[in-house]
Amino acid sequence: MLDKQMLLGLAIMNGYGANGDAWRWPGVDPTGWTNMDAIVRYAQMAERGKLQFLFMPDFPTLNDNIDTASSHVTMEPMMTYAAIARGTERIGMVATGSTTFSEPFNLARQFKALDVMSHGRAGWNAVPTSDPAIAANYGRELPERAERYERLHEAVQIVQTLWGSWGKDAWLHDTQSGRFADLSKVKSVNLRGRHVGSAGPLVLPPSEQGQPVIFQAGGGDEGMVVAGRYASGVIGAVFSIEDARQQRIALREAAEQFGRDPDEIKFFAGVITTFGADRRAALDRRIAMSREALEQRLGYLGRMLGLSLHSSQLNSPLSAEQLAASRPSPYDPRSKHALKIAREGWTILDVLAHGVIDYHPTIVGPPSAVADHMQEWFEAGACDGFWINADVYEDGLPPIVDEVVPILQERGLFHKDYAGSTLRDHLGAPAQYGVDLRLKS
Repeated sequence: MLDKQMLLGLAIMNGYGANGDAWRWPGVDPTGWTNMDAIVRYAQMAERGKLQFLFMPDFPTLNDNIDTASSHVTMEPMMTYAAIARGTERIGMVATGSTTFSEPFNLARQFKALDVMSHGRAGWNAVPTSDPAIAANYGRELPERAERYERLHEAVQIVQTLWGSWGKDAWLHDTQSGRFADLSKVKSVNLRGRHVGSAGPLVLPPSEQGQPVIFQAGGGDEGMVVAGRYASGVIGAVFSIEDARQQRIALREAAEQFGRDPDEIKFFAGVITTFGADRRAALDRRIAMSREALEQRLGYLGRMLGLSLHSSQLNSPLSAEQLAASRPSPYDPRSKHALKIAREGWTILDVLAHGVIDYHPTIVGPPSAVADHMQEWFEAGACDGFWINADVYEDGLPPIVDEVVPILQERGLFHKDYAGSTLRDHLGAPAQYGVDLRLKS
């Protein structure tokens, strides 16, 4: 991998940042959730850093703790990206679109429209819905997992066929002849599976990249099949470098099983960033931002380490006796890392501020520490790049763009400018229009 360069994406979670308390941080607009100007400005900042794409998850249900924490996600992904598309020129835009409660024609139309208006920069994170609360919002019961994935495969294949239903040269817009389109090159689809179907055709011509790039972010054997068959990018949730390496290997093998070049599938590991002049300053920032939320994780940390911890110990390190008695939980892969941090002598609150219970590795420290982490994982073959979760966009995104990126560029690990204009260009994804005919069944 040393002759390659990593790829970088930025998670656009809401108008504040990845931290649930970012909305209260000094300098942050507390109404940022609905402030499209601010969100577009963050996207422009990421584009200035030459990041390959933005990634927008979607959970169309309210947080349980909305009384104090901000929403995890934007108001609505496609509308948000419509604003971003008009304010940016090069950066890709990947949005989550569930196949469980959306019809293929709607998905095909929305993502193709975004792709056309952005001149070929759209990506679709094709996933099923797994949250019963979201199902209830659609007035439905959550289908069984096997049924959800069966519907997903039907939906993806119909969406891709719809994307290719308008011939590449069907749109004539010839004012001299008076011909707007060649109807003979616009084909119906007429596909129906067990769960979904569409007559087609779609009502949109191709974009500069033909059609959106497919991403995947599910887990388990079913998610691996989806990624192997369709995805050019996979959004990962791995905590250790070894787990990341094994997942990337499995994804590449899955791609090969379906007749694809394994290099076509890019695996992105998540990373959470909290910056400070040094590690102590970054820890202080995280504690100042989220002390109450960190303290609420004390009980879980104790279970991870096989200890009974009390709030009176928060500002003290684990005792020698506690360290000797600690037994990392075999059920949580983060436990060994938590014990490693505790053995360095940090207070229990500091251990929690290191992000040992976060879903991705949390780097607390100067920009060079983030660059070091990325270099280690990338050169170890653990990923093809990262999707970055900045704690606060307002003052946590500039260090990524202005300090981390230049370090990676100086080390020859990240490009210095976009080589193309589309998301396929940025990812090195092969050209595709309609269903990928190379796939083995």
